[in-house]
Amino acid sequence: MSAPSASFSVTMRIELDDPRGVGSVTTAVGDAGAIVTALDVVESRTDGIVVDLTCNAVDEGHAERLRACVDVLAGAHVRAVSDRTLLLHLGGTLAVAPRVPLRTRDDLSMVYTPGVARVSRAIAADPAAARNLTMKRNTVAVVTDGSAVLGLGNIGPAAALPVMEGKAVLFKRFADVDAWPVCLATQDVDEIVRIVECLAPVYGGINLEDIAAPRCFEIERRLRACLDIPVFHDDQHGTAVVVLAALTNALRVVAKKPADVRVAIVGIGAAGVAITRILHAAGVGDIVAVDRAGILTRDMTGLDEDRAWVAANTNAEGRRGGVAAALRGADVFIGVAGPGVLGEAELLTMARDPIVFALANPDPEIDPAVARRHAAVVATGRSDEPNQINNVLVFPGLFRGLLNVGARKITAEMELAAGRALAAVVGESELSPAYIVPTVFNPAVVPAVAGAVEKVAQNS
Repeated sequence: MSAPSASFSVTMRIELDDPRGVGSVTTAVGDAGAIVTALDVVESRTDGIVVDLTCNAVDEGHAERLRACVDVLAGAHVRAVSDRTLLLHLGGTLAVAPRVPLRTRDDLSMVYTPGVARVSRAIAADPAAARNLTMKRNTVAVVTDGSAVLGLGNIGPAAALPVMEGKAVLFKRFADVDAWPVCLATQDVDEIVRIVECLAPVYGGINLEDIAAPRCFEIERRLRACLDIPVFHDDQHGTAVVVLAALTNALRVVAKKPADVRVAIVGIGAAGVAITRILHAAGVGDIVAVDRAGILTRDMTGLDEDRAWVAANTNAEGRRGGVAAALRGADVFIGVAGPGVLGEAELLTMARDPIVFALANPDPEIDPAVARRHAAVVATGRSDEPNQINNVLVFPGLFRGLLNVGARKITAEMELAAGRALAAVVGESELSPAYIVPTVFNPAVVPAVAGAVEKVAQNS
């Protein structure tokens, strides 16, 4: 199911005895399942040629096999292989740059001492002035404990840092928000809450990232209660907002209304709980939630606070069983669980024109190609498939709107407005089974989401 991608892009420096051997090399690499993206001549001599061949592989093992398939060719020798992703991250992907010039003594006197003391006194006299006189008004902390990083699991704060750097780059690229990684060497809830509380004066918002459930629920809840700036766990609410937007448009494709459909959500962790909450608030007719123990029912005991809420507000028919029971007659499948959760036979038991969101990454709950045999609309979390459910469609614009108005809180109404605004970016003439959410590079996305959030914030 996996396809070659730029995330496993490699450059091989190849020495050839005969320049005419270039064709044999590109053919061999292509036959081995890679995609050639560039070929550059490094040296050209009378007795041979040296080229840099860049190609996309499937994974690290595939990249090694590509080297071997070139080395066996007569007159060819691979001098070196460079992993372009690792090279891109050398020194990190983020840096600090000043916003003001520092060329003269006068500049120095205003940026730093003695002039800066006047700014500090102004803030001491009026703490609210910090928003206008410091970086606070445009700065977000990206906070993680490294316990649930992408599909990698509990890899710790140091290994999480490249991901948080990337998140900060996305903030800047798409919404001109200055974000900074805060990777904490603790997974204790009390310590995390206290550390973030102490750091908060620097920031205009807190983006919690890659913190495992159920710990993430309590951390967000407590920080929202004690801080006067917005706190947003992207793995929960960012995912939920994009799912709402995607489902809004998918239902338009199949001519169904939210109030009339049954949605089966498989995987009731951080994202699953938030998706359930936002779809419930958006008026979806019935939701059936499936956890490891099966369909959540109202008589279940031993559930944490968030799953207890899900059990109390879903499964109107009182269904029992597992994924198969939840899927029977359902209009929509939303998977935030893991690969292999959904089988082709179960798809056949769904309602007419089913919608499948298989969001586990990198390996979805069902092969998208298999899902498309039976589903009217299919979405995944993968960038190499149509309809990518990607949080970057939400968090830059959402924080842009919050920072613009100096919001203190994030509300459910803001999240609903963001989802509806994101859905509306896809016009009627563009809407199709293969295009239910805009691409992340669509310039209309951030202004639409930010504007919707600002409007709700101002009205409240």
